[in-house]
Amino acid sequence: MSAPKFEVQMLHDRVMIKVDKESGERRSSGGIVIPATVEQANRLVWGEVCGVGTHARTVKVGDRVLFHPGDQYEVEIQGENYLVMRERDLHAIANERPEHGTGLYL
Repeated sequence: MSAPKFEVQMLHDRVMIKVDKESGERRSSGGIVIPATVEQANRLVWGEVCGVGTHARTVKVGDRVLFHPGDQYEVEIQGENYLVMRERDLHAIANERPEHGTGLYL
């Protein structure tokens, strides 16, 4: 007999995020190559929202969000790593339906 499958539902204002895989090395705006081994302590990262709780007001599944990697909890589900954090810990949202945008696009 196989084990039953359970769907993961986020609670309250929690958001589940899949972190974008970085390509490793980056280039500065001046064209200087920055190796993948260089770590930046206060660097924010982008991820895709995979689940939201019922009290999350702004973020929707499929949005890309900007956050600090130190402000989260990590969980592994079916071999994939996800991050769980509160909606208020997100710094920015990139989506197709801007309401109060910056004029910058990804």
